[in-house]
Amino acid sequence: MREILGRRLQRLRDRFQSLRPDTGQSGTASALLDAALVCATTWQWPVLPGVGRSATDGSRCACPDPDCVVPGAHPFDPGLLAATTDPRMVAWWWTNRPTAPVLMATGGTAPCAVSLPAGAAARALGRLDARGMRLGPVVATPTRWSLLVAPYSLERLGELLYAKDHVPSSLRFHGEGGYLLLPPSAASTGGQVRWEREPQSRHQVPSQPRQRKQQQRRAQQQSPVEAQPRGAVDLWLPEVEAVVDALVEASSGAPGGGSRLAY
Repeated sequence: MREILGRRLQRLRDRFQSLRPDTGQSGTASALLDAALVCATTWQWPVLPGVGRSATDGSRCACPDPDCVVPGAHPFDPGLLAATTDPRMVAWWWTNRPTAPVLMATGGTAPCAVSLPAGAAARALGRLDARGMRLGPVVATPTRWSLLVAPYSLERLGELLYAKDHVPSSLRFHGEGGYLLLPPSAASTGGQVRWEREPQSRHQVPSQPRQRKQQQRRAQQQSPVEAQPRGAVDLWLPEVEAVVDALVEASSGAPGGGSRLAY
């Protein structure tokens, strides 16, 4: 799959070479543009540039808020609704702002995510692996890891959480109307965003019977408009119910009756 993605990415580079500055780009800037193009065209994830850091003070956000709590790592101009899979728009954005972070608008037809503190996430993934739980892509920052899941509605999430006796307060849900910072962007807390687990094609991941039924149900509910465009890679994503159930189960049994997913 890496070889196929490499060939597609090279075609995209060649196609949009005329949109790049003549002076060339740094390795980081080129990597950000490449990542944005892969997300938008190969994976069909709507992306947009984050606001980035101040040009005069790299520790501050470029937005007008002097007390911004996620410096550089949120939408500003353009706003979240501008997120797109159009490669011409993506190339234009990162040609003009080559160091801008890559943001994905979550929900709709794009993946959603469940995030938790980094240390707790590393322990949880180890426990889930030991149980044979198949996970999708995992985005890691120095402070939080985000487990990507299939799109879900707010109503569906509400029903899921209502049915639980307890859900760890450290969990955050990134659904419709939200966004997620993607690799290789700079994290708001310092360091870099990376793939703890890279996206895989649906055909690369052996699924369990329950997960196969969920995938078949999603495929049957998908309208012709939502079908994968030609050349797009159909990525494998678990259902939010399966991930939340597994995380809640993995969080139980901490000494003193606490949660293993605590901060």
